[in-house]
Amino acid sequence: MSKIFSRIAGFFSSRSVAGVDKSGNRYFTRVEEIDGITKEKRWVVFKGEQDPTSVPVEWICWLNGQRKRPPTLEEMTELEARRERVRLNVARLKEEEDRKLKDGSVRKVVGTGKVGGPDLKSFIQQFPGSSEGEEGREASDAPEDLRKPEEQNPDFSASEESSEPSGSGAAFKPGTWQPPA
Repeated sequence: MSKIFSRIAGFFSSRSVAGVDKSGNRYFTRVEEIDGITKEKRWVVFKGEQDPTSVPVEWICWLNGQRKRPPTLEEMTELEARRERVRLNVARLKEEEDRKLKDGSVRKVVGTGKVGGPDLKSFIQQFPGSSEGEEGREASDAPEDLRKPEEQNPDFSASEESSEPSGSGAAFKPGTWQPPA
């Protein structure tokens, strides 16, 4: 019983006020030692109804230990003014966009969910010697690395040996292929 009483008494006696936010929530801290390890405990006492959404971001960071020092009143005032400027800029940009839409100077981009790419035929026709009616050269759709040696080099003869292994998957035997010497 005395252990519980001493813990409650220690809870109220060793706490110190870290700060107060604009909605009246009070923030406290205390240092306690558990098993030889000193830890700092941080908590909030809400003014009125317990509403966790009323805690500002800066105080949340302090409560979670992401900040070492609690936010100051000057810092909170500066950040609130900055947020208000951002809200006003966003509202001004929306008004300007609406005005331009009414004037007709800007088209509104409407997404249909379909992605359209460039017209491939008109792209290919830009290059000389690649018109569709020309039969002088057959172009393969395969990348150059994947084409047959005859397609890459017209002087290549099929009788030339390749140093690459060949064969079907059924005839494969592990360890039989040796690199050319």
